[in-house]
Amino acid sequence: MKLHELHYTEGARKGSVKRLGRGQGSGTGKTAGKGHKGQNARTGGGVALGFEGGQTPLFRRLPKRGFTNFTRVEYAIVNVGTLNCFEEGTEITPELLIETGLVRKELNGIKILGVGALEKKLVVKAHKFSKSAVTLIEQAGGKVEVI
Repeated sequence: MKLHELHYTEGARKGSVKRLGRGQGSGTGKTAGKGHKGQNARTGGGVALGFEGGQTPLFRRLPKRGFTNFTRVEYAIVNVGTLNCFEEGTEITPELLIETGLVRKELNGIKILGVGALEKKLVVKAHKFSKSAVTLIEQAGGKVEVI
């Protein structure tokens, strides 16, 4: 390795900030890149976000549409048939479902639905169950626990 081959490691040096208004020789002296006079040259100058020079802005020209229910409760759904991948007698919790990848996010809770058939005796702990899921789990000899 020679002196002219030395380089900084990637990310070791930040790109320098442009220093404005520091003399004519810097290239950004005097008006500091703001030009001469006008709204954008002033302290605190500039227009509000979305302002289009007095023309009705885009967000006001477009129609309002839809409604977002802020009290909506959304559950992560798991079908009873997918629980066959677990071994007999396993205690199934939300943490286990996330760990195995059956559920990506817990959202506001986990709901077990009665789609499919269950052949194994399992203890299932979840936030909500459909009536058909409860009957299928209990018919297989398992237990249902609401968290």
